[in-house]
Amino acid sequence: MHTPITPKISDEIEALLTAAFAPTRLAVCNDSAKHSGHSGDDGSGESHFTVEIESAAFAGVPRLNRQRMVNAALGDIPGQRVHALAVRAKAPGE
Repeated sequence: MHTPITPKISDEIEALLTAAFAPTRLAVCNDSAKHSGHSGDDGSGESHFTVEIESAAFAGVPRLNRQRMVNAALGDIPGQRVHALAVRAKAPGE
């Protein structure tokens, strides 16, 4: 019997943010190894991430609202499927 491959959360984050924001730059870094054994480490190796995203969608939008936009685009990932998500969202030229 063949076990289906579960997609990585980082790949899912990348796909969702690409669809929502058409970024000019996107980096999704898995920081989970840095937090091994700490609070929120569920042993999956996919508990802590940093997202760096640049998109015209963030032009003129305050930093907190950018974070909210990213969290909304990711649905149940932040806080439910991932313990910690650091977001650095910028508009082109910032």
